[in-house]
Amino acid sequence: MTLPQQVLSIQVGAIRSMTIGDREVKSAIRKLPVTGRIPVTPLGLQGDEQADPSVHGGLSQAVYAYPSEHYPYCQAQIRQADPSAVLSYGHVGENLTLSGLLETDAFVGDELYFPDCVLRITQPRLPCFKFNAVMKDKRAAKKMAQTGFSGFYLAVAEAGSIAAGETFRLVAGERQTSIGELFRVAMKKTAND
Repeated sequence: MTLPQQVLSIQVGAIRSMTIGDREVKSAIRKLPVTGRIPVTPLGLQGDEQADPSVHGGLSQAVYAYPSEHYPYCQAQIRQADPSAVLSYGHVGENLTLSGLLETDAFVGDELYFPDCVLRITQPRLPCFKFNAVMKDKRAAKKMAQTGFSGFYLAVAEAGSIAAGETFRLVAGERQTSIGELFRVAMKKTAND
């Protein structure tokens, strides 16, 4: 059964300090749910911050979307480290938790038409050491590479607003490179560097 193409939840995050190993780092990976209509500007959702704009944020990475279909896998993974852990949407750092669109069906240039804004798929998310920390697993990034459960970044093609519960319509771009393919290539390159 195919799930409807819908925004299940919206999250934003503020820059905070995180202790990872023996170092203190700044991050906004911990996203919290918001309710109501959220303004969408060319640089992303109102209230969302990025600690390291060299790898997150900007015009081509304004919004990060993650398929809800991957949450059962993520839940099982984090429970290996903490059996009582319960993941809520936003835990992997996404702004939009979507249903009905996986990386294998999302292509660079495809556009998601929401009632009051349009977002364009630009690239997969590449995991980093902060992702390992929030997942409580030093191999979480490697597991993401193995599964292809990367999610994808979106540019804002038409600013406006968005709300949880809204459906979207996918309008295909040139469909030359899927997010899944691009992620596999990027992770293979990273592994070889």
